Amino acid sequence: MAERPEHVKLEPRRVLGAMGPGLVAALAGADAGGVAAYSNSGALYGYGLLWTVPIMCLLLIVAQETAARMGCVTGKGFASLIRERYGVRLSAVAMLALLVSNATVTLSEFAGIASGLALFGVPTFVSVPIAALAIWMLAMSGSYRRIEKVLLAISCVFVTYVIAGFMVKPDWGKALHDTLIPPVYAEPRYLSLIVALVGTTIAPWMIFLAQSNVVERDAREDDIPYQRIDTVTGSVVASAISWFIILVTGTVLYPAGIVVEGAEDAAVALAPLAGNYAQFLFGAGLVGASFLAACVLPGITSSAICEAFGWERGADRSWQEAPVYRGIITAILAVSAIVVLMPDANLFGIMMAAQVINGVLLPVLLVFMVGIASDRHVMGRYANSRLWNGITWFTIIAVTVLTVIMFVLQALGW
Repeated sequence: MAERPEHVKLEPRRVLGAMGPGLVAALAGADAGGVAAYSNSGALYGYGLLWTVPIMCLLLIVAQETAARMGCVTGKGFASLIRERYGVRLSAVAMLALLVSNATVTLSEFAGIASGLALFGVPTFVSVPIAALAIWMLAMSGSYRRIEKVLLAISCVFVTYVIAGFMVKPDWGKALHDTLIPPVYAEPRYLSLIVALVGTTIAPWMIFLAQSNVVERDAREDDIPYQRIDTVTGSVVASAISWFIILVTGTVLYPAGIVVEGAEDAAVALAPLAGNYAQFLFGAGLVGASFLAACVLPGITSSAICEAFGWERGADRSWQEAPVYRGIITAILAVSAIVVLMPDANLFGIMMAAQVINGVLLPVLLVFMVGIASDRHVMGRYANSRLWNGITWFTIIAVTVLTVIMFVLQALGW
């Protein structure tokens, strides 16, 4: 975190006014892939992976706070800063990777919407086109503040996981113990799940989103303390949601020996063991999570690409003013919906490809981020402190090592 010696008196009105970007950015990470990863963790190891949640929360706070602070100080998005400091070529490579990654993740979000609504009897050929049209209309609405309010309203659906957590009557003492004291499993699958949890908690696009949201709100240096409150709050809330998902599936599915391959499988499996209400709550959370992420991903992808190459962008820009920005959003949504509607689409393969790209891209982007955030010519007195740099480099090294291990395990067929 940046060094700031003077005391800052926070104004309650400005605290409330700053809330939003951090919550949206962090909660959007609890998407279909995230719900699937958390559900699988609980189903396979019970409460055995709850200890990862506080650690992931800290790493998420570091990434989100740094991105928001860079936006406040520079008034620029992450893509612009990468281009200015590292050149057009590296920026183009990063944008291409971001486009491929986010497009494949968007596909998985539509798969999550289809799977979640199928639990309520809505067929895919109805749910996917309607969802795609609703998301497109929201993205084209021309008001960032309106979009943010809608996304925050959608985020309220995540409380369903908390309600489900109390309904299944978990062993709270055991859950607290495993959250504070990590149990050890000498299994490749256990390590692979840790890798998956890292990838789903801190996705590359979340860095762009956190910084872009701050810039869209025209936040400045004196807003940094308020943006910190927002980013920390968002990270803590998102981590609490993931904790409850693991808690629910660890309480119900693990003792029954039920293994799930996707988030919708977890929802279906809850019905005979915890009742239909738990199933429907879990399914509603899946739909809300997928819809929220699907709303965010195309816009942040298009915004980053346009920013990197100097094209007009923004929800308040018309088709005439920003044809590339709106065109990319439209193309991502259209292709995603069409692919999901194809009967033979390998959605699992698409999700795995997105995870691989994310695993490779994240450490690179974090290196870009720490280089910019540590530069006092760019950040001034708000440059990273040694502690913040140390935590960021730990994240980079840890993610890199875990990604390499994941590739090795996959190569060995584990």
